Order: sequence, then structure tokens, then C-alpha cells
Amino acid sequence: MARSTHTVTNQPPPLTGYDVFGADRALVAAVERHLGPELRDEALSELSGFGRTAGSAQVQEWGVLADACPPRLRTHDRYGNRVDEVEFHPAWHRLLGKGVSAGLTAAWGRPGGHVRRAAAFLVWTQVEAGNCCPLSMTHAAVPALRTDPALAAEWEPRLTSTVYDRELRPAGRKAGALFGMGMTEKQGGSDVRANTTAARPLAEAGTYELTGHKWFCSAPMSDGFLVLAQAPDGLSCFLVPRVLEDGTRNTFLIQRLKDKLGNRSNASAEVEFDGTWARRVGEEGRGVRTIIDMVAATRLDCVLGSAGLMRQAVAQAVHHTSYREAFGGKLVDKPLMRNVLADLALESEAATTLALRLAAAYDDGGEQERALLRLAVPAAKYWVTKRCTPVVVEAAECLGGNGYVEESGMPRLVRESPLNSVWEGAGNVQALDALRALQREPQALNAYLQEVGPARGADHRLDAAIKGLLTELADLDGIEARARRLVERLALVLQGSLLVRFAPPAVADAFCASRLGGDGGAAFGTLPHTLDLASVVERARPAV
Repeated sequence: MARSTHTVTNQPPPLTGYDVFGADRALVAAVERHLGPELRDEALSELSGFGRTAGSAQVQEWGVLADACPPRLRTHDRYGNRVDEVEFHPAWHRLLGKGVSAGLTAAWGRPGGHVRRAAAFLVWTQVEAGNCCPLSMTHAAVPALRTDPALAAEWEPRLTSTVYDRELRPAGRKAGALFGMGMTEKQGGSDVRANTTAARPLAEAGTYELTGHKWFCSAPMSDGFLVLAQAPDGLSCFLVPRVLEDGTRNTFLIQRLKDKLGNRSNASAEVEFDGTWARRVGEEGRGVRTIIDMVAATRLDCVLGSAGLMRQAVAQAVHHTSYREAFGGKLVDKPLMRNVLADLALESEAATTLALRLAAAYDDGGEQERALLRLAVPAAKYWVTKRCTPVVVEAAECLGGNGYVEESGMPRLVRESPLNSVWEGAGNVQALDALRALQREPQALNAYLQEVGPARGADHRLDAAIKGLLTELADLDGIEARARRLVERLALVLQGSLLVRFAPPAVADAFCASRLGGDGGAAFGTLPHTLDLASVVERARPAV
């Protein structure tokens, strides 16, 4: 029998067995703010139950297993027949089933559905981000399908179902369905107008035969895919079912799966079409117009996903330092560590507050809210997703060497953290899209200014930032080269205005001082020492 060499002490307990939603004060406040009293109690109860599911030891273990056991491609069966199937670990299916049953694809027809879904999506990302990809694409496909009422009537009930059915069979025989997307190709990337996949019309109206490829196609075991291809009248959007109505497999040739930095539980494939049957969605030649609302929805999910990753990283850092002692006291009480944690907490709360505000705009659906989304979504997608990686890396450092070890969970967050900045249009694409909104849609800037307007006069640093932003907007010289700088300021001013209006004074004061007033450094942990940093950290502490 081995002798004991030491007693394990001063190690924090695992952050498990808690309500991921209820422990996030900023998220709870945002849901309460954006939902009417007739929905609030039901939604809070529902989200709290989902938060307890997300925080359970069993579900967290599913997340670990799904990431550690990535999907495998099986192109042929034992007899040499082409099958093009991807096999997932059972944990993947369990996670996806929980996400579907929680309504993460069912926002569009539900009162307050977008705020409720956004909060749940932010929570579920903290368990395992990969399974959120098919949930996001299925959710986002709905507005694209609605451009064709007949297609929407057929497919929307399946996509918004709360039943997860993993089997490959005709969608009409399933209680629920998931969607994937295939937009980009080798030669074009984000420049989808350079796509070469060809769509040849068939005899039946609205049906086509596709020939070509897609360089990135995530969730290739989905029931249907929205893809872009060149029809006779130009780039068009098509629905490609995985299985045809007669039960035969559509031609969907999976060449290989991407070996990605993170997001490893989720299969991202290279696929080829060779006489693949498809139905047109929207008008021929109007493919980009057809998918534009879908793209906006996935971009908001990138913001939500990054907010979720930041929240989990900050929660782990605050939890660890609240238990860990060094140099005569708890780490969380050391002035310099408190400064680092508070700085991280500001970034997390600002991201959450902005993301939920944009989700609420979807629920409102009014003309001004739609105009706000046109500018605010690319600005938020640009800025929040770019802040994710430095936040997660700094949070991992708060755990010291423990944060560099896989068992801590922090390396998985680090690997995942750059993803949302790259997918659905990288930084330059977002910045240029925001510029287009400013130049072509004046109502977007008007809506933005009306949104930040109520916060004017509450903080002199915010007022100065708004004035500086207006000066930037008035100068169009070299505006493309200044696009990142301008869009960063748009995002920061919007975040600051929301925090001034709705966050505790300590949070708003620290944000305005460091992000708008210039009183902070390039690294985290450089907030002015005179601020109430203890209150900021306490607000971020997960209540276990």
C-alpha cells in the first residue's frame, strides 16, 4: 500500500452543481429588463431550470466527452457503397437533444422568444460550444425560408420543433429537423459572388441540379442545407435536402472533415455536389438578398457565443481566486488580482448586455429596431468576438499553471475563443458591412443615435465619446482604412450607453473610465485603483 506523501489543500472545488443562468447577475438583469411582466416569471423559471442543467456535473462531462471524442467521417460502408456519414460520440447527441428541447431553434414564433433563446444560448455555450453551431444555423434558416411561403410552411414547423431526431430519413417523416449551411468555396471565401457551383434548372418549377463544391459546410449530418449557387440569372439560394422524399440519399459527397483549432465536437466538412437535387429559395439571382437576414441572425449568435465563452472564463477565474490562497490571503482580495478580475468582468458584462439588447430588438421587430440591428449587429460582431480571446487567455492566467492544464477546462475555452471572430464574416467583413449601413441606410445611424441618446448627460466620458464618434462620422476621407477604428468606437459607445443606463454605478463608472475615458492600459488589470473594483468583482462571482 502506497504511503501518503502529502495532504491536498488550497485547491478550489470544481465549479459545478450550480445554476449557470441564475449565477450570472448581468444576464438575469438583462432578461428581466427586456421581457414584459406577463412573460418574466415563466421565462426566469425556465431559464433557471436550464441553467441548473447546464451546471450539472453530468452535462459538463458530456461537454468534455464531445470535445475529446471528435466526429469521424465514414465515406463508404463495408461493401464499398458510398454512404457519406459522420459518426458522433453519444455525448454530442445528448447535448444537441437538450439544446433542441430547450427551444434553441424555436425563437421566431414565441412571445419574447429571441430574448429567451439568447439567454439560453449564452448559457449553453458555456457547456460546449460546438453543438451550438447546428442550433444556430437551424434557428437562422427560418427568415431565409420565409422568403418562400410554401417552403416555410413545409419546413419551419420542423426547424422550430423541440424534438431532436438524429436519424437520416425524409424530413417529412421526422418530428424535428436541423439545418446546415454551405456558402463559401475554395476560390472565394467570403466573396460568395465568386462562387462557381452551378445550378441547372430541371423540368419541375423551382427545382435544380447542382454541380460544384463547398469548402466549409458545418453539421453535415443535418436534414437540409441552404447553399448558394450560380443559376442562369445569377447567384441564388437553394435548399438541399440530405434525404429525398422517396427515401434515397441526395448526392452529398463528403470529401473530408476539417481538422480545426477548436470547435472540435462539431463536424465541418468539405462537400461536393454532382447532380444534387435542390429547391430554389427566393428569386433567382437574388441569393445574397435571400440569405441576408439569416446571416444577421448567425452573426448575433456569434456575439452571444463569445459572450458565453467570456462569461464562463470569468466565472472560472473569480471562482478559483475566491478559494485559492497565496501570500497570506485569498487571491481575490489581493488588489492587483482584483483589478484584473474587475477588468475582465467589465468586458463580460458589456458583451452580455449588448447581446441581449440586440436580441430584444428582434422581438420588437419595429422599423427603428430593424434599422438599429442593421448597424449594431456587424459592430457588435466585430468588437465582442475580437475581445473574446484576450479575455479568455487572461482568465486562464488567473488560474496559474492550473489554467494551462486540460482538466481545468480553460484550454478548451482558449481554443474556442477565436472562432466567432472568423466565422460568419471575419473582422474586415464586419467593419465594411457597418460602413455600408452608414453610407446607404441613414435610418440605421439615426436609430443608433436614438439608442445612445437617453444616456447622454449621465457620464462626461460617455458624452465626450459620443461627440468624438460624431466627429469621426463627419469625416469621410479615407473612411475604409479607418473602418475598424470607427466600428470599434460604435460598439464601445453603444456598450457604454447601455451600462450607464442599466448597470450598477460601479460597473458603468469603471467601463466609462477605462474604455471611453482613456484611463486604462493595453493589458487587463490596469483600471484606476480609485474605482470600486470589489463591487465589480462581487457582481461577477458565480453564486454556487
